[in-house]
Amino acid sequence: MFSPFATQSYLRHLPENAALQSLPAQIRRAARVSGQFVLRSGAVSDTYFDKYQFEADPQLLLAIAEAMKPLIPSSVEVLAGLEMGGIPIVTMLSQVTGLPAAFIRKEPKEYGTCRYAEGHSLAGRRFALVEDVVSSGGAIIDALSKLKADGLVPEVAICVIDRQTGGGEALVKHGLPLRALFTLEEVERV
Repeated sequence: MFSPFATQSYLRHLPENAALQSLPAQIRRAARVSGQFVLRSGAVSDTYFDKYQFEADPQLLLAIAEAMKPLIPSSVEVLAGLEMGGIPIVTMLSQVTGLPAAFIRKEPKEYGTCRYAEGHSLAGRRFALVEDVVSSGGAIIDALSKLKADGLVPEVAICVIDRQTGGGEALVKHGLPLRALFTLEEVERV
């Protein structure tokens, strides 16, 4: 169903279910902001998806997590959310799938255990990285480099929205396919 060589959107695979078909419109209404925005990649955009708006809405977040379940390969044993936007999504995905969650910090904390990966252990596990919106793929690539240095290699990255600005291609160059619930174009089209 999904190619390992390119970003794949889930929209064309949604069943003919009005609630699922309306999800891109719900995300757009909740989170799309117009203006002048600098993205993490440094690119400037006139559209920004304030993911914290759709992540803060419990019903919308639940609907997103339910729709994302089919993006998770059946071999995955742990879901690993990236700080900060991937944390609410991975928590809800964990709830709806029954899979344990891990939380990947941008930097290891400087006290206590001093770990960058918290929650369920990833050692010896097949896992997926979970992110909210992917632009350049930079946050995932940063996490990937820490993980690989520790011998931990995710099977796939999944996200809610792929902005289609090179992130999927950048991840493939690092050996990690990206599965997106929606592309930016699909969310904008509604």
